[in-house]
Amino acid sequence: MKTIITFGTFDIFHVGHLAILQRAKALGDRLVVGVSSDRLNLQKKQRNPIYSESERIAILRNIKDVDDVFLEESLEEKAEYIQNYRADILAMGDDWEGHFDHFRDICEVVYFPRTPSISTTEIIEIVRSVRR
Repeated sequence: MKTIITFGTFDIFHVGHLAILQRAKALGDRLVVGVSSDRLNLQKKQRNPIYSESERIAILRNIKDVDDVFLEESLEEKAEYIQNYRADILAMGDDWEGHFDHFRDICEVVYFPRTPSISTTEIIEIVRSVRR
């Protein structure tokens, strides 16, 4: 059995999120998703997510290609998450290309092209501008 792991905030779930999950699942048998905690998201992006970590986890748990979901609380613990879930492959969007190559000693690392013309940040900005 081949296990794939991916990480992300997965805020305002959209077709780009779905595409990366489907591509990741196609690489193996089991897809495990680490969802950035609210605190970690604030650290990474200097803003709180729109949906809480519990809401984002609930959404992902109900995606048919996702087999397991956990809360990612620290970027420094990625290697531990990979090893704890016995992941064979780490799959990420190509906006992270090169950032996770140092994990190649514990698993294969795959970067997928992002879905064109869709971005959570852009969606949030559009909604905010419409509300003004």
